[in-house]
Formats: sequence, C-alpha cells, structure tokens
Amino acid sequence: MPSPDPVAGYEFDLSGGVLCLDFANSVSHRKTSQRAVDHLDSYDSLVAFAAQSKLLSTQQAGALQAYARRHVREAQNALLRAVACRESIYRAFSALAGGKAAPPDDLQQISEFAVQALGHRRLARADGEYRWEWRWNREEILDSIMWPIALSAADLLTSPELRALRICEAPVCAWLFLDQSRNRSRRWCDMKVCGNREKARRHYRRKQG
Repeated sequence: MPSPDPVAGYEFDLSGGVLCLDFANSVSHRKTSQRAVDHLDSYDSLVAFAAQSKLLSTQQAGALQAYARRHVREAQNALLRAVACRESIYRAFSALAGGKAAPPDDLQQISEFAVQALGHRRLARADGEYRWEWRWNREEILDSIMWPIALSAADLLTSPELRALRICEAPVCAWLFLDQSRNRSRRWCDMKVCGNREKARRHYRRKQG
C-alpha cells in the first residue's frame, strides 16, 4: 500500500512575500475567534507547510512524518514549540504593521529561536561552491522545520524590507504580507480572496443604499 502524500490536505496560502509571514498566516480568520481555524493542527500539517514552502522535498517530508509517527509525544511537543514561535512572530509583526513596537517577550522568543537555529548551520562545499547547510542529530530533527522560519523572522526584523510590512485590511483576516507593489498601495493579503470579497461587500452595500 503506498504511503500517503505528505503534502496532501490543506493548501497553505503563501502570499506573505517571505517565509516567516507565510508561517504566521497559518491561522484563518484571526479576528473572529468563533471562525478562526488553525491549520497547524498536527505535526503532519507542520511538515506539509514545510514541503509546500520548499523547505523539504517530498521524500524528506515523508521520512519526517514517518519518524514523527514513531515518536508521537516528541512530535506533539515539537508542534507546540512551533505554534508558540508562530504566535510570537504574528504578534511581533502585527504590532509593527500597526506602527507599534514588537512586544519585548515575543521579540525575545524570536531571538531565542533564531540563536538556536544559527547553532545548526554549517558551511559546506558542494559542486565546487560553498553554501550554508543544516545539521542535526536524531533528537533534534523534529524541530528542524522551525530553524529557517526563525531565521526568516530575524532577517526580516533587521531588513529594510520591514518598511513594506502590511496587515490585510479585510475585517476578519489580519494576515501579514510585504507590499511589493510599485506604488506601495496593496491593501489585501490576496486580491483573489480578501480583495474580491471586500469589493463584493462594498458593491452590495451600494445597491442596498
């Protein structure tokens, strides 16, 4: 019997413009607690996000999911750490998008995750060139997905691109993104979703009025 596709299931929206914002956006309808949906509801879904974000190949994703199924408690703890990191990333960048400072506790947690990630990088030679690679042992492999995400958050916090940070204006969305439009006028996380929904809502109100 063939193993299940490790990237099947929910298709994550990757419209944030940078890895850490895509990860922060893995909760739908954040502004409405009754409708909010957390798409990181299992370690498998965390692996699916990594695979869809090109952090893992399909083969690597399948192997990691298989390892997680053999180490259920450890995988659940790794998922809890990933969600905690995600929430710190979201709170920090949503505050910054609103013109406020990132909460110190969230900034500290992002820093701790990023420092941990840096300890797992090494320079390696491949095809006549040098590049950064990740190294881990078996005890750390379940946390390895978070390393590039944490570094992405730290890199964005220290990058000029932070000026392009925006939060979706749709009433129920609150997803984060980098506004890379020519005149910096993007208002929605995704024009095909929130943008069209808001245009339809305004059209309906005009007709009713």
